[in-house]
Amino acid sequence: MPPESETQPANADTPAESRAGNSEVTFGYHGVRAGFLISLPVALGVAGYGLAFGILANQAGLSVAEATLMSATVVAGAAQIVAIELWADPIPVAAILLTTFAINLRYSLMGAALQPWFQHLSAKQAYGSLFLMADENWALTLRDLKAGNGRGAFLLGGGLAVWVAWVLATIVGTVAGGAISDPATYGIDFIFAAVFVALAVELWEGHTSLVPWTVALGTALIAAQLLPGQWYILLGGLAACVVEVIRYDR
Repeated sequence: MPPESETQPANADTPAESRAGNSEVTFGYHGVRAGFLISLPVALGVAGYGLAFGILANQAGLSVAEATLMSATVVAGAAQIVAIELWADPIPVAAILLTTFAINLRYSLMGAALQPWFQHLSAKQAYGSLFLMADENWALTLRDLKAGNGRGAFLLGGGLAVWVAWVLATIVGTVAGGAISDPATYGIDFIFAAVFVALAVELWEGHTSLVPWTVALGTALIAAQLLPGQWYILLGGLAACVVEVIRYDR
């Protein structure tokens, strides 16, 4: 008979062949359920700036169907909001593509952070989960995996919660856009920043986080003054990564 590991399907809710983060990585319903439920509170925050995006989309002239399609397929709040801010007639396609590409490059770094665990998943499981990766469910997934729970489907479950909230809020915001002329009047524009502050608190690991965070902040501030667009986001993250590699390679 073949070894037991060869008789189990790759997507079964059973331990993977190797360990990552001192835990056995699994992919199944229990991970999806945990990710969905634990991500619900942050999904409500996502709904807040999904509402803001819907309002901006309405003001830019997008229909409910167009705004909803963008949210359902792009699933990137910061990039979508920046794209809407650049919206004009005719649409500056090159500027929008370049800017959103720069903003979303951070996801390559975020995905790389999950590689020690996701290398034990099938391509379908890993890339299917990464499609629904947002800043919020990524942060919660990384915390869950580092805690040793080994729930490989956590990202997918959290992504579903965020995706549903984002799309539904987009619809509501676009429909209500005609009644709200200025989102700042109701503080809706601040929700986006508030969510990221909450994520930063979750990821803080004490004094060990001080060096990379300081480097990222300093680099981002300088880049924002010297470079156009949103390149400061990527450069800040890359600078922090380089510092951490140098620190831990010594």
